[in-house]
Amino acid sequence: MPIDIELPTIKVLDTTMAYREAGPKDAPVALFLHGNPTSSYIWRHIMADVSEVAHCIAPDLVGFGQSGKPDIDYRFADHIRYLDAFIEAMGISSAYLVAQDWGTALAFERAARRPDFVRGLAFMEFIRPMAGWDDFHQEAAARNLFRQFRTPGVGEQLILEDNIFIERVLPGSIKRRLSDTEMNVYRAPFATAEARRPIWRFPNELPIAGEPGDVWTILAKAHATLRESAYPKMLFAGDPGALVSPDFARRFASELRNCEVVPVGAGAHYLQEDHPEIIASGVRRLILTTSQDRRETAKA
Repeated sequence: MPIDIELPTIKVLDTTMAYREAGPKDAPVALFLHGNPTSSYIWRHIMADVSEVAHCIAPDLVGFGQSGKPDIDYRFADHIRYLDAFIEAMGISSAYLVAQDWGTALAFERAARRPDFVRGLAFMEFIRPMAGWDDFHQEAAARNLFRQFRTPGVGEQLILEDNIFIERVLPGSIKRRLSDTEMNVYRAPFATAEARRPIWRFPNELPIAGEPGDVWTILAKAHATLRESAYPKMLFAGDPGALVSPDFARRFASELRNCEVVPVGAGAHYLQEDHPEIIASGVRRLILTTSQDRRETAKA
């Protein structure tokens, strides 16, 4: 089975985390955060372009990609803890955050807790507290499927045993057809039912109708802080999108300070696989514009 390149790893708490790295080490850091059930692999094309203006670092979240799979619950709080340790181990003092799916939840949480860390934020298909299931996804079939994922016994069968998240949800949320090689890279970390437990946990962490309470509280606070933050932001929106429609993206951005919406065209959830060039161009522009503003401010 074809696999991805072997990534470097770093010791993080009781395990190791793998990461991709590109670009000059004296440039500003761009930290890329993936979601479920992907890995840093999803950023491969975008990083290649952004590395011309930034030191790009993209970890595989714990339990994903080539990172270790310690015996933990893989709750959102666990991912916060391991990502914090990764950032410290890598010596990253500040960064542009580039995030999708659960990576956005991690980015929002860190930005709320450590606003000094964030130079700018580029995000897409983001996680947020949702009042009810109607707010979760634009397609009724997807809402019903994710409700099954959260049903004890049913979700375990669908995700752990049937591997439906890798074989159906992932390719079904990308407009183009992934090649066999690409699919095999995404399959490789999850060869057994037990290995898929980190995938199963994330749907059960979605903050919907106040549950789970701890995730809801963390992200409600993070989104409140996001609305007050002044650092530059860029929101990429696919059409029709999955969690974020073009109309919702515009409404959401209008409630933020210093947030630009960038339409990418036809896309669902994993926009990085359909529109890497547009996303990379936007992230490059965000970094270059912000860096120029910083230089001009320093001269003033």
